[in-house]
Amino acid sequence: MAETVLVTGGSGYIAGWCIVELLRRGYTVRTTLRSLSKEAAVRAAIAGEVDPGGRLSFFAAELTSADGWDAAVAGCDYVLHVASPLGTGVVKDPDVLIVPAREGTIHVLRAAIRAGVKRTVLTSSVAAAGGIGTEEVRDETHWTDLTRRGVHAYREAKTIAERAAWELVAAEGDGMELATVLPSMVIGPVLTAENLGSVQVVSRLLSGKLPGTARIGFTLTDVRDVADLHIRAMTMPQAAGERFIAATGFRWMAEIARILRERLGPRAAKVPRRGIPDWVVRLMSLFDPALRYVTPSLGHSNTYSSAKAQELLGWKPRPVEDSIADCAESLIAKGAG
Repeated sequence: MAETVLVTGGSGYIAGWCIVELLRRGYTVRTTLRSLSKEAAVRAAIAGEVDPGGRLSFFAAELTSADGWDAAVAGCDYVLHVASPLGTGVVKDPDVLIVPAREGTIHVLRAAIRAGVKRTVLTSSVAAAGGIGTEEVRDETHWTDLTRRGVHAYREAKTIAERAAWELVAAEGDGMELATVLPSMVIGPVLTAENLGSVQVVSRLLSGKLPGTARIGFTLTDVRDVADLHIRAMTMPQAAGERFIAATGFRWMAEIARILRERLGPRAAKVPRRGIPDWVVRLMSLFDPALRYVTPSLGHSNTYSSAKAQELLGWKPRPVEDSIADCAESLIAKGAG
């Protein structure tokens, strides 16, 4: 009999690919949505990659409420808690991100413990593994210093939620194991043209909405490889009680633009070729609050190591260039590029 896995937040980018990969590997999958009105759209997106047959079911549950989680997790062998509020722009009230991230983690973990789940894998983020504006390569031993001035609400939310998970399982786990996966900036093919999240960088470059490339870079990783790492963290004995960074390689925005032009040819005609000086980006940030999120990264490589996942779990991410190209191809196919 196939094992059953609950994936929270089924309409999300990472969660969608986790569902696809679990179904491909023969698991029975449950997923949660804030509203079941999205079920048809999510089911159709999943079916575009794999036939779910009768192995995919949906439950209504919200991060900020305890309602619905016990029903969703009942009878499950594993839980992938992927659902979390996104926040890359300006957030006036940090609690908009922090409260759902922390409370959702607590609700899901307690329901999983009550249900006798073997192991829960929490999707954290490299945002919880160190600060911005240094050249130090960070790994799983690093945590974001929340006492540092100017920590973005998203970093704060991810750090608080992951800390809460480790503390809760240590105190109340009752034998349930925990592992966490910390993805860097996730790109790769999209299942839908909605909720693009981190792939907006590629989308905006393709569409010509960016006048040039700022001296900003990203440690990238492919969404399909992130899903694979979640399943390795879920099933491999040596993953219990461990954090794993999912990161493939760092690329400057100008390099991403070059890769798009090389791989897509005429379809990348709108991708900018010129750079934008740092002082212009800082000046623009005075009038565009969203830019204030990235200005501390100007000129800094901000890299993360996934050596632990590769050595301990045998994780082998695909080349970054392929992820960038596949992301662009899927955006164009879905009308979002």
